Amino acid sequence: MKLNIRENWRIWLLVVFVVVSTVAIFAPLGAGGPGGDTNATNATNGSAAPQSTASEYTNLRFGLELAGGTQVRAPLVGMTAEGLTFDADQAGQIEETLQAELDIGPGDVRADPRDGTVEVFVDADNGNVTQAEFAAALQAADLSASQDDVRKGVTAETREDAVDVLSSKIDRSGLSGGTVTQATSPGETFILVEVPGADREDVLDLIGEQGLVQTVALYPVETGNETEYRTANLTTQEDFANVGQATIPEGNDPPFVPVTLTDEAAPGFQSAMQEYGFDRQGGTRCNYDLNQSLEENRQSSPGRCLLTVRDGEVVYAASVGNDLASSFRSGQFVQDPGYITQTTNFEEARELEINLKVGALPTQLDLEEGTTFFLLPSLAQQFKPLSLLTGAAAVVAVSLMVFFRYRRADVAAPMVLTAAAEVYVLLGFAAAVGLPLELSHIAGFIAVIGTGVDDLVIIADEIMQRGNIETSKVFESRFRKAFWVIGAAAATTIIAMSPLAVLSLGDLRGFAIVTIVGVLVGVLITRPAYGDILRVLVLRRRD
Repeated sequence: MKLNIRENWRIWLLVVFVVVSTVAIFAPLGAGGPGGDTNATNATNGSAAPQSTASEYTNLRFGLELAGGTQVRAPLVGMTAEGLTFDADQAGQIEETLQAELDIGPGDVRADPRDGTVEVFVDADNGNVTQAEFAAALQAADLSASQDDVRKGVTAETREDAVDVLSSKIDRSGLSGGTVTQATSPGETFILVEVPGADREDVLDLIGEQGLVQTVALYPVETGNETEYRTANLTTQEDFANVGQATIPEGNDPPFVPVTLTDEAAPGFQSAMQEYGFDRQGGTRCNYDLNQSLEENRQSSPGRCLLTVRDGEVVYAASVGNDLASSFRSGQFVQDPGYITQTTNFEEARELEINLKVGALPTQLDLEEGTTFFLLPSLAQQFKPLSLLTGAAAVVAVSLMVFFRYRRADVAAPMVLTAAAEVYVLLGFAAAVGLPLELSHIAGFIAVIGTGVDDLVIIADEIMQRGNIETSKVFESRFRKAFWVIGAAAATTIIAMSPLAVLSLGDLRGFAIVTIVGVLVGVLITRPAYGDILRVLVLRRRD
């Protein structure tokens, strides 16, 4: 009997998937692929890139439990009042009233008329604003609200925004394999950040602050016989049309980040520079001391300075050069609204670039209420051979049981090889989508081996235990009966696992996803392929 493609297309389909999986696992698909230089030197700054969590010889990636690294689990700071009724025209006035009543900044309150919620991003546990004070401020804004309407925590939309911002920060920082998800426990939802191979301090420095970057003007004002230094907010991230890469110039000049303002923000920025005296002939002088507070600098006559403020802390103070001042004075700045923000070192410039490009978190992570976990990479490396040994032991145990049941190598061997191919295709899927493998995924692989062989036993029993098979038509009839049983069992498994895959339940989610994908691969690819293999062997033996 010839193994032609038309009659045995299911076998060839399995072969195609095995080949594609081999490419996904072993082919050099980038710098992080097998043979890629995962510690290549960054040509821009001359520093070593973070070590990849990919295997040295494959494209498989490993998560925190198999590569080591840092996990941060923390709620977002804030309180939410729900069930309120107001329209879009009232939202701005409500926010202004709450700012005045609670003495908070414009970025610390959000009113959303679509779902009738008002959020304040302050920490109630530290006594910044109590729930009673929040309710009283809502009443001052002419909203019918009581303390019972206020709960700790933020809205789902705010959490989604935070996940997007944190994911972008991790991606742009060069920390490979990091994930940001939501995790739910009774009564509270947390942001779960996992970065394999990263130190705790690096992760906390990256995500611990809100990332709000502003440009502030510090300028003198003559009041009688005294000089008073005042500040004025000029720009935020929303005012930047483009943010360039952090750059180390030649010579002894400090690193800088080039920025370009939007067409909408440029006229206001230029007018402010003219109003506050930054358009003077020859530019301005700035003697701001970063080692002192803003109030201390006010007392020492620092001159006119453009301050770069990140999360309320002045990270750089710059004077305005003659060329830039001239463009303010002539009005040409709006034609080319770009300038550079200098920093003291490249790491600071890189962090500033990330904050400017990604934007600010809607609120901070409450690290005091959360937990941090760090696993040494050397310890995590020990789990890899143990996981491989566990999987191999499962395959050997299943193989022995199958052989003892049938006592026929032509039935048992294809069954074991088909189950192994199913796991191999799953590994190819993990490599293709960049899924960081955790211990929960390994448990899913072992579960797939068990359910897969169980289904193959059903096929073999239905076909082999009901008398001789004289024709291909008889074989197909028996196979269809077995496949209906397998399909029903697969549907039950998928339905049972779906809630675990959708809900944010930590490791259970990874187990459920691998199990569901494994069941789909089995029903659509490996089980039909085993049926064709068994048909070829049985009919050939009869001949």
